[in-house]
Amino acid sequence: MSGTANGSITLTVEGSNKATRLPLLHGSIGPAVADIRKLYGDLGVFTYDPGYGATASCESRITYIDGDEGVLLYRGYPIEQLAEHSTFLEVAHLLLNGELPNRAESQSFERGILRHTMLHEQIRSFYNGFRRDAHPMAVLCGVVGALSAFYHDSLDINDPEHRRISAFRLIAKMPTIAAWAYKYSIGQPFMYPRNDLGYAENFLHMMNGVPTESSYVNPVLSRAMDRILILHADHEQNASTSTVRLAGSTGANPFACIAAGIASLWGPAHGGANEAVLKMLGEIGHIDRIPDFIARVKDKNSNVRLMGFGHRVYKNYDPRAKIMERTCHEVLAELGIKDDPLLDLAMELERVALSDEYFISKKLYPNVDFYSGIILKAMGFPTHMFTVLFAVARTVGWISQWKEMIEDPLQRIGRPRQLYIGPTQRDFVPMEQRG
Repeated sequence: MSGTANGSITLTVEGSNKATRLPLLHGSIGPAVADIRKLYGDLGVFTYDPGYGATASCESRITYIDGDEGVLLYRGYPIEQLAEHSTFLEVAHLLLNGELPNRAESQSFERGILRHTMLHEQIRSFYNGFRRDAHPMAVLCGVVGALSAFYHDSLDINDPEHRRISAFRLIAKMPTIAAWAYKYSIGQPFMYPRNDLGYAENFLHMMNGVPTESSYVNPVLSRAMDRILILHADHEQNASTSTVRLAGSTGANPFACIAAGIASLWGPAHGGANEAVLKMLGEIGHIDRIPDFIARVKDKNSNVRLMGFGHRVYKNYDPRAKIMERTCHEVLAELGIKDDPLLDLAMELERVALSDEYFISKKLYPNVDFYSGIILKAMGFPTHMFTVLFAVARTVGWISQWKEMIEDPLQRIGRPRQLYIGPTQRDFVPMEQRG
C-alpha cells in the first residue's frame, strides 16, 4: 500500500501569479508529507533542506521511529518486544520479508544463512594485502566491496532469486569478514565458522576461539551479543542507509552498495559514537571530576560535548538505551565485574545529567551508544572493533532497505539539487593578463 493523498498545501510565489497545490501524503503512521515532485515544474523553485532532515526520500514499510515519544518499530513490532523475545536471525527474516517466520520458515531461513557463512578461500589471502595495523573498518570496506569479484552468480539485481542469494551471502559472511579482520590485526589464525552454532554465538567463536583449544561461548554473552545485533539491525533512513539506497539507485551491485554503507558508518558522528563515549569517560577519569566536566559541557565557549546523550531523531529516551542498560548489568554480573570504575562513572554521569535542568530542557537523554561501549569493552572487544560490530548488525537493515528500493516501482536514480552560491559566468583570462 502506498501513501494515501488527503488534503493539500497551496504555495504561491509572492509578487507573481504562480501557484501550485502540493498533495499531502499520509502513511500508516507518523506525520504527513507534502509531495513536492511537481514544485519545480509549476513554480520554477527547489526546496532547500541541508542534511535532508525535513525531507522524505522514499516510501518504506521497514522501520518507524517516533523521536518525540521514544518509539522504534521494526515492521510494526516494538524494539523492546523483539529484543526480549526474538533472535537476531528471526529479526533478520522480519526485516527482509515483512513477517516473523513460523517454525518451518525459520528453519529454512537459518539453513539458507548457514550455507553461506564461509568465504571463498582466495579471500583469505586477500587479507595479506593489508597492513597489520590497518583499521578493521578499512579492511571491512575493502573485503565487502571485493565480494562482487568472487560471487558473479548473484549480481543481477532485477532477478528476485539473485537478490535473495545476495542477501543471504551478505548477512552470513559479514561476521566471518569482521572476525577475520580482528584476527589478522592481532596475528592469530583465522577461525572458520561453525554451522552448529547460532549467529551471535558463531561470531564470538570466530572472534575469541583459537585452533589449539576447544571453543566455548558463554550463553549469557552470546545472548547479549544477539540483543546488541537486534538493537542495531535497522534505524530508518540514517546516513549509512541513505548511502546504500543512493548507491543502489544507480543499479550498482549489492556488495558495492553495502561497502558504501560501511564507509558512511565509519564516520565518528554515526557509527563511532560508542567509542567516543569510552574516550569521554576515560578523559573524565573519576566521579569527583564530573561536576567540572558538566560545567565545561555547559560552557558555550568550550568544545566539550556530552557523548552518548541526545540523538538526531530521538527527543526522548532512546528505547534501545533501556534494553542496553539492563544487558550491561547482566554482562558485568556474568563476568564477575562488581565494582567497575567505568560503569560507576557512567551511572553517576547519567544521574547528574538527568537531574540537571540544563540537560532536561534540551531533552538530552542517554542513547544506545552510552551503554554499548561499556558492554563491548567488558566482553573484551577493542574499541576499534566497535564500529565493525555495528556494521555486522546493520547489514541486515541495509540489505532489506536495498531490496525494498529495488522493488519500488517509483524508484529513480538519486539526484539531490543544490543552492549554488559560487561565481556567475565569467570569461577565461590568459595567464599573462592575470594580476
